Formats: sequence, C-alpha cells, structure tokens
Amino acid sequence: MNKFASLSLLTDFYELTMMQGYFFMSRHEEAVFEMFFRRQPFSGGYTVYAGLDPLLDEIEKLRFSPDDIEFLDSQNIFHRDFLDYLAGFRFTGDIHSVPEGSVVFPNEPLLRVTGTIIEAQLLESLVLNFLNFQSLIATKTARIVDAAEGDTVMEFGLRRAQGVDGALSATRASFIGGATSTSNTLAAKLFNIPPRGTMAHSWVSSFESELRSFEKYAELYPDSSVLLVDTYDTLKSGVPNAIRVFTALKETNPSLMAIRIDSGDLEYLSRESRKMLDLGGLDSVGIIASNEIDEWIIEQLKNKKAPINAWGVGTRLVTGGSDPALTGVYKIAAKKSGNIFEPCIKISNQAEKISNPGTKNIFRFFSDQGQMVADLLCLEDEEELLLAETAAGKPIRFNHPLTEYSGFTLRDYGRVVKLLEPVMIQGKRCVPGMNLEKLSERRRIEIDSLDRTYRRFLNPHTYRVSLSNRLKELKTKLINDIQHSYTNH
Repeated sequence: MNKFASLSLLTDFYELTMMQGYFFMSRHEEAVFEMFFRRQPFSGGYTVYAGLDPLLDEIEKLRFSPDDIEFLDSQNIFHRDFLDYLAGFRFTGDIHSVPEGSVVFPNEPLLRVTGTIIEAQLLESLVLNFLNFQSLIATKTARIVDAAEGDTVMEFGLRRAQGVDGALSATRASFIGGATSTSNTLAAKLFNIPPRGTMAHSWVSSFESELRSFEKYAELYPDSSVLLVDTYDTLKSGVPNAIRVFTALKETNPSLMAIRIDSGDLEYLSRESRKMLDLGGLDSVGIIASNEIDEWIIEQLKNKKAPINAWGVGTRLVTGGSDPALTGVYKIAAKKSGNIFEPCIKISNQAEKISNPGTKNIFRFFSDQGQMVADLLCLEDEEELLLAETAAGKPIRFNHPLTEYSGFTLRDYGRVVKLLEPVMIQGKRCVPGMNLEKLSERRRIEIDSLDRTYRRFLNPHTYRVSLSNRLKELKTKLINDIQHSYTNH
C-alpha cells in the first residue's frame, strides 16, 4: 500500500534516539512488548481487529536504505557505529497476534512482540499506525453494517479520506468490517474488492435536460443503471424522469435498476419515491441513499421503515466520524534477565492506565450456545494448566482487572479458545495472508456470537475481560512493591 521499499523511517524520532541509547549501553536483552487499547471507539461494545496482514508484510521487509542512513546522518545526532548497525538491521524476533477480523476488547494484548529491546522498540510506531487506524475503520463499518440489517453497504469515502494511504487503508478495513464494494478504483484493484459507482450531479447538469442524461446513461449501461435523482428536484423531476427511463429499460430485464438520493429528508423522499415507483409498475427498482450517513442515521431510518435497499457511506466511515482514533498503545510487558523474563508494569495515578504485567495470552469462553461469555488474561506459563482445567470443565475464577476483591467464578461454559497465536517467527511470517472475504466472514461470525446487548449503540453492556488468579496476584504484588519503594525513599 506504499510506494517505499521499506517503512523503516515511518517511526517517531524518539524511537531512534532510544534505540541508539540501548545500542551504546549494550542493551541487547530480549523484551516483550504488547499492543492493546484502553477504551472502545464510538462508545460501543466491541472493536474489530484489522491491519495485521499488511503490517506483517512491512515488518518482514523492514530495511534502512542508504538514503535513509544518509538522512539520519544529516541530523547530526546519530553516531556512525549506530548508523552502521541500522544499515544491516533486520527484525529477527517473534510476533503473536489475535487473528485479524476478530472481535476484541480493551486492555487485551492483541499483538505481542518478542525480540531484542532495540528491534522491538522500533516496531512501536509502525504497529500502532497500522492497527489503530484499520481497527477503527473496520469497527465503524461493522456498526454501520449491523445497523443496515442485511442491506448492501458500499464504501464511498475516497474523496474525504485522510490522504492516499488513508483512503487505501480505509477501503481495506471497511471490507473487513462488512462493506461489499468501494468507489476507490485503485483499492479495488489492490485488494480484489468490487468497484462500484454511478454518476455525479455534474453528469446530469452537463446535458440539456435531466431526462436526456438519464437516457444516455441507460444506453451506456443498460444492464446496471443507477440514476441520481436529486440534481434538481427529487420528486417533481428526478423520480418521474427515472420512471420514464426505467419503464423503457425494464423490457430488457436488466440485472439492476435503482435510484440514488443524495440529499434532503431521506425518510420522506425514499417513502414518496417508493410510492411513485410502485405506482409506475417498477417495484423491482431499488433505492440507494447516501449523503453524510452513519450507523445512527441508518438505525433511525430502519426504525422508521424507510424503503431504502442500499447505503453509500463515505465521510463518516473512512474518517471514523466522531471518534478519530483508536486508543491503542504499545507497552513493555517483560524483559529478560538471565534465562527468565521478568514482568514489567506501568504505574499511573489513573487505575485504568496501570498495565497488566508479564507475557500473557487471552482465553475466550463461549456458552454452550456459542455465545461469547468472557475473556480471561493469563500468564504464558499458566496456559497448559488452564487448558487442562477447561478441558475437564472445572470452574474458573475471573478477577476484575482494577478492583481488588471483585470477580466471579464461571462454572457453565462450552468451548474455550486461545486467541494469541504465532504469526511471525525469527522475523519471518509463519501464517499465509488471508483474503479479505475470509477476514470479513470471521468478523461476521464473531459479531453474531455477541449478545445484542453488546452490539446496541446506546449504552451497550461492557464485555468482561478479567485476570487469572496468578496474573492478579502478580499485578497486585508489583504495584505494592513499587509503592513501598516510594514510601521508603
């Protein structure tokens, strides 16, 4: 998705200054970093994880070119020995990740990087850039698709996207989120997504009459004609002219005939248009709505039973609308000392910003009916025991991540799935790329397994993400030890 051989310089400058510090202090020990986010976007109940596949591609080919080294040298801050190290840099570590397209929740380690502290540090900006944006857009699209209740959702956001790469990344993420097509022709080519488009108001205005513009368009595209009816007056001009064209066209049995309404009161105009079309014997003609649409507007129109069959969604989809960024962060969770990894923790005066220490995994528990129940974070060395206990159907304790004595014991559950799996070993991908249709299908299955209370837009239930007993004990001990050291000083 980029024109550069490598995105090595797509990093915050302080990553490089820290790396140089590690280099000259001979800090080459292994460390574990985790990417997670702190709150759900759009005040929603879930997030769709996206951006992994292109991220792995970029990490695998990460190189500092001679031009990159020359640029860094010109800053007069980097020493030649360090620049020589960068000239031969390759990521050689391991990455574990939740599968792309999965439904995820705050404070879960979605991506885990294990490598030397220098190379793991370099990945921070790249990881957050890819995963934060695409997860945001995939989530926004999934909400829009959920609101549309089976109607077709088309991504029309190219001209309002944040730059070229923003447009391409948004299209990719929107398809994972459930959009069926895009207006972005380059993205359609790159990602094998169906391109879709009809006409602009300029097409209609360029002819001597609206009717003539419709007739010529139908002549060019007799098998698939979508006519934009709001250039002059939707009900007095646009729909009557469309009816004349469609009446003549329907004798050839086209695969698609529809009108598109891009302005005005969509509920009223769609309802009146439907009446006129039906009265003209054109009950097979669809109605497409566009113009600053989002999930809230679609939900309202669906509740009002507006006769709209498809939705063209642009600005509020590709930009994230009211929520411009996912709150993803990248924190060190453990560092190697001798032959063991010692857990690391970030302390804050805000309890929700205290990180969960140690190398962890996520176990997702489902009910016997296949519904998601809760996620449990556990330390890596607990995994075998937890798998054995869940296989035997034993009760499992879930501890609240912030409150000392709060939690619950889960006794009745069905299958249990470990979410973090290896995707890169020693700097090489160990999983094939998945096509977007499969990622979109995973998103659909996962959202369907969420109770509707987590999917509603207003005040959704909070999905439970809890800590295992050992992880809870470790977190409490580290917090107490650090606070005790402050007191002694």
